[in-house]
Amino acid sequence: MDICCETASEELDKTKRLFRHFPWKSRLHKFIHSSSRNIMPRQSVDEAKQWGQSLEKLLNHKCGQAAFRVFLKSEFCEENLEFWLACEEFKSITSPEKLACKATGIFEEFIQSDSPMEVNVDHYTRDTIAQSLHQPTPSCFDSAQRKVCSLMENDAYPRYDINYSQIVFRGAITMEPSGQGANDHAQNSVGVGEHPWEVTDMTRLRRFLCYGSEMAIYDTKEHRLGMESALALLSLLQEGRGCEVVEEVKRLAQEGRPVRANPSLFALAVCSQHSDLKTRQGAFRALSDVCRVPEHLFTFIQYKKEAKEGMRCGIWGRALRKAVSDWYNKQDAMGLALAVTKYKTRGGWSHQDLLRLSHAKPANEAITLISKYITKGWKEVQVAYTDKENSEEEVKVLSYLEAVERVKHSADEMEVSHLIEEHKLEREQLLTDHLKSKAVWKALLKEMPMASMLRTLGKMTADQFLEPGCSDVAAVCERIQSEAALKMAKLHPFSVLMASENYKRGHGNRGKVKWEPDGDIIKALDSAFYKCFTNVEPAGKRFVVAVDVSTSLSSIVKGTSVSTAVAAAAMAMVFARTEAETQVLAYSEGAIVPCTITEGMSLRQVATELVKIPSGYTDCALPILWASEKGITVDMFIIFTNSACWHGEANPAECLRMYRQKLGIFSKLMVCGLTSNGLSIADPAEDRGMLDLCGFDLGAIEVIRNLALDLI
Repeated sequence: MDICCETASEELDKTKRLFRHFPWKSRLHKFIHSSSRNIMPRQSVDEAKQWGQSLEKLLNHKCGQAAFRVFLKSEFCEENLEFWLACEEFKSITSPEKLACKATGIFEEFIQSDSPMEVNVDHYTRDTIAQSLHQPTPSCFDSAQRKVCSLMENDAYPRYDINYSQIVFRGAITMEPSGQGANDHAQNSVGVGEHPWEVTDMTRLRRFLCYGSEMAIYDTKEHRLGMESALALLSLLQEGRGCEVVEEVKRLAQEGRPVRANPSLFALAVCSQHSDLKTRQGAFRALSDVCRVPEHLFTFIQYKKEAKEGMRCGIWGRALRKAVSDWYNKQDAMGLALAVTKYKTRGGWSHQDLLRLSHAKPANEAITLISKYITKGWKEVQVAYTDKENSEEEVKVLSYLEAVERVKHSADEMEVSHLIEEHKLEREQLLTDHLKSKAVWKALLKEMPMASMLRTLGKMTADQFLEPGCSDVAAVCERIQSEAALKMAKLHPFSVLMASENYKRGHGNRGKVKWEPDGDIIKALDSAFYKCFTNVEPAGKRFVVAVDVSTSLSSIVKGTSVSTAVAAAAMAMVFARTEAETQVLAYSEGAIVPCTITEGMSLRQVATELVKIPSGYTDCALPILWASEKGITVDMFIIFTNSACWHGEANPAECLRMYRQKLGIFSKLMVCGLTSNGLSIADPAEDRGMLDLCGFDLGAIEVIRNLALDLI
């Protein structure tokens, strides 16, 4: 929602409601050709084509702004346009009081560090604006606005011109909302003799389900989903392929391919409201397969609610009521008891809300007991079941729920510890005050999952549970280094590296929780890092990993607290140690040189080797040209860099296609800008074998694997 420009926001919302049921081509077609009776003035094709002449002409037109916003959202950089619009509105304010209030709002939303829609400006500009807030003037944001406008003009706008001016105005204008679905599908599908790298609507759908964007770019910062984010999904539904979409959502969820759950839940919610009966039925049947935990179910319901906004009908029809009721009835009784006491509410929804609105009918006695606990509370359960002859499963559930209730009302740390050990209670079921007790932490650690333990090392140290030299530190270190425990947890080396770097920095994300890192724990984490290499499942592909991180030794990977040099070195080690055919290269003064990584090298040694190589720039075509000249067969090129990515005379996309033709294989290219807020190397419209990563996290590792295995 554009809170900085209410007028533009209202127009955009009306446009969304008007076109939400059309596929993306038809929506843009109708957007351009709106009649005079509609909310937008009628636009001629010639007028719309002028938007492709310059960014200035595009931004001077309200319809152009709205179309550009849709494009920027698909590339996760809509904050640039929102900031530009906010600055334009800011300049028109004459009241000093309103000017000061608006200036503070713009700074908090767009400029200050970690703001909701932070734009990419340097520290000097940010500090200058912060100082001007004491006496703001209409021009105090001018320098930042010029930088952001330049970024849009030189980066986003050229891609907009290619992807919209050519595709929309040449193809979409002649397309009707329906009646040509089969032909369009035939054109998008890859058939015999066609190029395997062509992008289809199904390719875009898989990208969306995997990481939340149809574009060939993964951002570590998760963005809010909307209809404009899933245009391929709408197009497939319009073509009558709804059942196929539902099966794809279900298949990917069951295989664990998505790195984020929300896109699948969003897609399922859209399918559950489609006009086609079979699509709706399939979506509701898939609910239990896609929504694995209550948080997923709550999110699915919220997406359905948002999709119904502006419509007279509600969401709680018979089909949804049955699907929600079935979700609860399909759960194991003890698993459900854990879920409803661990995930009580999410996003404004609670289990009590869902059971009430779905009119759920429990399928067995144990589910009946849990339903009564949710809707009536523990006292009502006690009254109903104290003198009743209960089944064995009911007795187990009663005992578990009683333990949860006793913990909630107990201040005795020994009693709480005993209940945790006896019933395997988890941290989320405890009160905040309980976590101040060493005895409680000791009880939690016995059954705490490895990943959860690594996340809470700092908290346990800050609470002085893990004091230097104590037996608890020794126990934690022993478990961290246990090969069996690491294997059971299936931890990736980069996951342990992130935990180690977070612990070493000595404070939480917001700086409120602080601790003194323990040397023994740091050594244990370093040991666990190397032991986790056996957890990595090889993709069985031939890789070339090119690294350029020598330009800034202090830069940090976006989305983590790991330095770019260490992150690149760690990933180079992962590929070198787990993939049989991996060649590591390093950028050196405009060229590429091989870099040897042996089995016995430590992370520090690899990072040192990489950063000492002199570098100039990251030309993304060089690794491909290097492999082509040497006749080396490569399935996937991966580039890790903290420098600005560009290409010289050789375009990476063209080089990749020529390399494919020469070697006769479908090679792929992935470029990871470790500190980047936006890349434009991949060809999003024409090549499904190219992908950009903005920042790096655990999700990025899965995206790399999915692309390597041709799953997205």
